[in-house]
Amino acid sequence: MQTQSSRRPTRQAVKALAAACIGNFVEWYDFAIYAYSVPVIATLFFPQGSRTSAILAAFALWGVAFLARPLGGVFWGNLGDRVGRRNTLARVVLLMGGGTMLIGLLPTYAQIGLLAPVLLAILRLVQGFSVGGEATGATSFITEYAPEGRRGLFAAILGATTALPLVLGGLTVLVATALLPEGAYGSWGWRLPFLIGGPLSLVGLYIRLKMRETPTFEEIKSEEQIGDVPALEAVRYHFRNIALVFAITSLYGLVAYILAAYFVTYLIETVGLDATTAILSNVAGGCALVLLLPFVGALGDRIGRKPLLLIGCAGCVVLSVPGFMIAGGGSLGTAILGQLLVALPFSFVAAAVVITQVEIFPTRVRYSAAAIGYNVGIMAFGGTAPLAATALVAQTGSAIAPGVYLVVVAMVVFFVTFALPETYRLPLLREGEGSPTPDPARKQPP
Repeated sequence: MQTQSSRRPTRQAVKALAAACIGNFVEWYDFAIYAYSVPVIATLFFPQGSRTSAILAAFALWGVAFLARPLGGVFWGNLGDRVGRRNTLARVVLLMGGGTMLIGLLPTYAQIGLLAPVLLAILRLVQGFSVGGEATGATSFITEYAPEGRRGLFAAILGATTALPLVLGGLTVLVATALLPEGAYGSWGWRLPFLIGGPLSLVGLYIRLKMRETPTFEEIKSEEQIGDVPALEAVRYHFRNIALVFAITSLYGLVAYILAAYFVTYLIETVGLDATTAILSNVAGGCALVLLLPFVGALGDRIGRKPLLLIGCAGCVVLSVPGFMIAGGGSLGTAILGQLLVALPFSFVAAAVVITQVEIFPTRVRYSAAAIGYNVGIMAFGGTAPLAATALVAQTGSAIAPGVYLVVVAMVVFFVTFALPETYRLPLLREGEGSPTPDPARKQPP
């Protein structure tokens, strides 16, 4: 039975949450800035023929980072399960911020020709490799510090830091555009938000190095229960649950990057809104997610993760197409309302996925197993989301085609959810975890 004191966050748990959140914020800030800058990057880094081709090329380079995420997930996850979460996450945030800052220093196509997009692609791969260890590592870190009955809330607060960069990143772009002379942002001012990524990563590094390793990891380390190759053990003994994490992450990644990376360009290029209006509407959607996620996460601590995911999937099926229809209305109000209709069910999906991906695995392989399933799902559906959405609109001529795509994926994940084990009452340290046995969350034959 949980006592009130056991459910109350300790000072160390709150510090762990802050350390995880700052790195997660840096990760999503970097991706949000690129998304807000796609129209500018399409102009400066690619030959100017077809505008649609330039936009597709910019989104393709955005997606290049996701090719490196599974490799990064295996590398960082294996390292995190062997040497600990803290030191691994410190390295991750430094590499990510450095890659972002270097993008802000790149020469353009007009200056060095095709070498410009090549260098941009290399830095995007560096970012993707580092990000492959961030989301699952940060969630493992704060989950292993969270008090009993509060794991969903802590993970959802961490999830809110994936939406907060939409707000602050968008405001950064708007402020830079407003303060600089006319035309300056499109020529050189776009570099400023990227350059901020470097100092942000140093802040994240400092905070993370001030933290201790998680108590859960320290316990298996003291009992010499750390495997030689945790990633290999994860695939061998937990493949079914890795596949389930991949499945639920597919919807999470698709909706997340439709909102975070595609919607602004969609509103500018397809709907015809000006950049300021499009970014403001996206900022409003990000604010809604920041506010919603902690409440939904706390609800998941009461009713479980599967009900949240089922509600979120059903909401995506019902609201995605109307969301795109309303967003195409051509005004700030309709753009905000349309994105809110997409963001509302997504908050349930996000709150469920971010915690389930780590709760479903035992401590000795948690980082590795979650990183594999999560990053492959993000690569397949999140990394391709803006590119696929842009291509669907171009090929069908329908502005609501991306909404239909969301509906199809949500329907599939809805039925997959019934095969998912409920995890909110599972202990983080499994019985007999010292030996490489299959996960107790996975149903065993009698």
